[in-house]
Amino acid sequence: MAKKIYFAGSIRGGRVDADLYRRIIEYIQRTDIVLTEHVGKSNLSLTEQGRERDARIYNQDTAWLRESDLLIGECTCPSLGVGYELAYAERFGIPCHLFYDKTKTQLSAMLTGDPYFHIYPYEREEDIYPLLDEILGK
Repeated sequence: MAKKIYFAGSIRGGRVDADLYRRIIEYIQRTDIVLTEHVGKSNLSLTEQGRERDARIYNQDTAWLRESDLLIGECTCPSLGVGYELAYAERFGIPCHLFYDKTKTQLSAMLTGDPYFHIYPYEREEDIYPLLDEILGK
């Protein structure tokens, strides 16, 4: 049975890795459902949408999180929203698998110090896909 995956990646925190997000999402979608496939799109609005619109985003994203079987996050680009999503997922017992390019960044101690998170540093994009296969049980 296909798993429901919440993919977390920076939106308003920066879109430098949007193409990478798209490729990871497409890879996961070969066998599983990505509830947040929009994170890989290059034309997302990066500006605040006002409290009402942002509340709808919050409500939708937290509903997707509660519905998901696991969270896969690409955390190279720091993001307050992704940090919030990770804490939310932990609160609801949703397994979290986090990737980051160790040649470009260091993760916060709040992530690396929390044994709840499964963390996968990588140096090349092609290192990600075998790990995804293992996580998704392929």
